[in-house]
Amino acid sequence: MKRRTLIKGLATGLTSLYLSKVYANSLLTQPNPRMAPGPFLPTWDSLAQYHVPDWFKDAKFGIWAHWGPQCQPERGDWYARGMYQEGSDQYNYHIQKYGHPSKFGFKDVINEWKAENWNPEELLSLYKKAGARYFMALANHHDNFDLFDSQYHAWNSTKLGPKKDIVGGWAKAAKQQGLRFGVTVHASHAWTWYEVAQRSDKNGPYAGIPYDGKLTIADGNGKWWSGYDPQSLYAQNHPLSKDSLNDNSMVGYWDWGNGANVPDKAYCDAFLNRTIDLIDKYGPDLVYFDDNALPLWPINDAGLKIAAHLYNTNIRKHGKLQAVLFGKHLNGQQRNCMAWDIERGQSNQIEPLPWQTDTCIGEWHYDRRVYERKGYKTAKTVIHSLVDIVSKNGNLLLNVPLRGDGSIDSEERAVVEQIADWMKVNGEAIFSTRPWKIFGEGPATASVTGLNAYGFNEGQGKPYVAADIRFTTKGKTLYATMLGWPENNTITVKALAENNEVGKVNQVSLLGNSRLKFEQTPEGLKVQLPDNRPCKEAFVLKIEGAIV
Repeated sequence: MKRRTLIKGLATGLTSLYLSKVYANSLLTQPNPRMAPGPFLPTWDSLAQYHVPDWFKDAKFGIWAHWGPQCQPERGDWYARGMYQEGSDQYNYHIQKYGHPSKFGFKDVINEWKAENWNPEELLSLYKKAGARYFMALANHHDNFDLFDSQYHAWNSTKLGPKKDIVGGWAKAAKQQGLRFGVTVHASHAWTWYEVAQRSDKNGPYAGIPYDGKLTIADGNGKWWSGYDPQSLYAQNHPLSKDSLNDNSMVGYWDWGNGANVPDKAYCDAFLNRTIDLIDKYGPDLVYFDDNALPLWPINDAGLKIAAHLYNTNIRKHGKLQAVLFGKHLNGQQRNCMAWDIERGQSNQIEPLPWQTDTCIGEWHYDRRVYERKGYKTAKTVIHSLVDIVSKNGNLLLNVPLRGDGSIDSEERAVVEQIADWMKVNGEAIFSTRPWKIFGEGPATASVTGLNAYGFNEGQGKPYVAADIRFTTKGKTLYATMLGWPENNTITVKALAENNEVGKVNQVSLLGNSRLKFEQTPEGLKVQLPDNRPCKEAFVLKIEGAIV
């Protein structure tokens, strides 16, 4: 009996070793992608040739599907990290729904995700009606699972989970709707982000039993993931970062400082190859990195190589550069190399270069509790943010989180449809406009919350009222958007007062209505509004004369 057990054990070990070698060799034999030649080199000085294309300056509004396997539990953002943090809400939920993370890890959540009700054509048709001029799809998140037909990463959605090319489906639907297509890439952080999966419970019946973050391909014999190496997903074959057992926030490690364990060359090369493969296969015009500046900077030049490759391949595709690359927390030089992205926040001034706010109507990854408590941002909040951002030379990228099955819920759909109704009346004050000499006026301008390096200042100022006005221009037309409806149907635009270094106003109309009576006085442009409002949420005066 012992002999039989020993022979069986040896056979299992040899099988595991064979599978491990087959897996490793399959990746090693993939040729490295060729970097595209062209005018851009992988240096900051060379990338500073960049200019944001006019189409992006005109587009103003995009919608994002921040959707992947972390939406399957429908328990909010960063689920694949939170489920390994003992005592957290997501940890407790995971144990109740799936079991202990030593037995059912995030790799197993991936296996549960089927995206059975995903209809990209219908969703993008809806988003186009809402005014989106570009669409962005999640290509991978910090969970390190590629949502495309990845040549360099076996843990991808064409082989596991839904067994669908998610990015390819989105790209096809965007092309059908005439929308510019982009991808968002977040996987550079998996190395430190997943370190919680190395832990074990400190208390309770599973105390000291490791979670599944250190499993190897040899542990998969006879399991659904046989032949797939968990270390390719979790990337945890390394020591923990300094103080990682006490730090649940990740903030200190985001730019690889404060004692973060630095990724090895193989990890950086794999990220580079995966991202070049993504760009080459799907040809996105927009690429968003959830990184300070570029991914893996400053410990590795992979991000610089990806940026140069994107720009050079895009020139080859279009004949001129039409790509937009986004990074966060940029210094002065870096803002000349790409577009500055601000997460859940916005600038408090007119920026000299085009920029973008990215935000969400709920949680980044779908959270069913937001639906149940009717906690989404309202259409009014989204529209007010859009109007303010555009007045400051920015664009808004809005995430509408999808459920695990690939659908949006009824509350989200209602918000998108209300945005569409407003855009039908007022879109001309948004699209293809440029900032005026000031972005606006009103009580909220004096209470703007300062912007820190990372963003996150949305919703911290005074609520907007009718006297809060935001300006945009198009040709010789000035648009003044009122962020409320004034009492007595009368509004005074102070910036257009006589002798205020502005010219004479010749005509004023209300979008969705007709010409209005007005008087230009030393106090401002006084406008009499009609009794009936043409729309909801915000109201646009179209002003013509020698004022732009």
